[in-house]
Amino acid sequence: MTRREPAVDCRGVTRTYGVDGSMVPALRGVDLRLPAGSITALVGPSGSGKSTLLRLLACVDRPDSGQITIDGVEVAGLSRTRRVRLRRTRLGFLYQSPADNLLEYLTVREHLELGAALRGLSARDPQLPALLDRLGLADRADHRPRQLSGGEQQRTAIGFAAIGPPVLLVADEPTGQLDHTTADEVLAALRVLATTGMAVVAATHDPAVARLADQVLQLRDGQIVDEESTWH
Repeated sequence: MTRREPAVDCRGVTRTYGVDGSMVPALRGVDLRLPAGSITALVGPSGSGKSTLLRLLACVDRPDSGQITIDGVEVAGLSRTRRVRLRRTRLGFLYQSPADNLLEYLTVREHLELGAALRGLSARDPQLPALLDRLGLADRADHRPRQLSGGEQQRTAIGFAAIGPPVLLVADEPTGQLDHTTADEVLAALRVLATTGMAVVAATHDPAVARLADQVLQLRDGQIVDEESTWH
């Protein structure tokens, strides 16, 4: 089997923050590849650099040095306007808390229609009903977040982030506030999306996410210190 081409390629990425008058390195020369159609788990203690790396991959922030290439575009030098455009069209982001991902006045279907509109798609695009089916939400399509379980809310958030589809879905502790059964539903949804060719990267403390992943990258003190992979 040949190694899949990366949706994301990072080389020598560094990021430093000023804290109380001192410069504190958050990332120290990080190299990583996120293959299309794969799930990558970022693990490590708090303060290891996971959140900083996610912000860079989501084009919310820029590195101090190094290269980040997403879908063939080198993004580190992009202007803020172009980074916003790239986030809207090619990236999806999933927060830990389902409530932070959703608008309380929109139904499940309306969330997907909004996500489609942000990516220049029609509300009648066949992706919408297909994605509702893949995520097991077809019979909940006309419900608002308060009428959904935690797992259904997070799967709706995944659908909102994944319509398009983006080349990369960035997830911050996607199962952190869910019980085991509900977390399993969300993990199954992420696996379904990866099979469509999307790269998924998740910062996590949940062993279940690491077990699901095609590769596990362990960060410590801003560096990748261990890598386990099941793809070749």
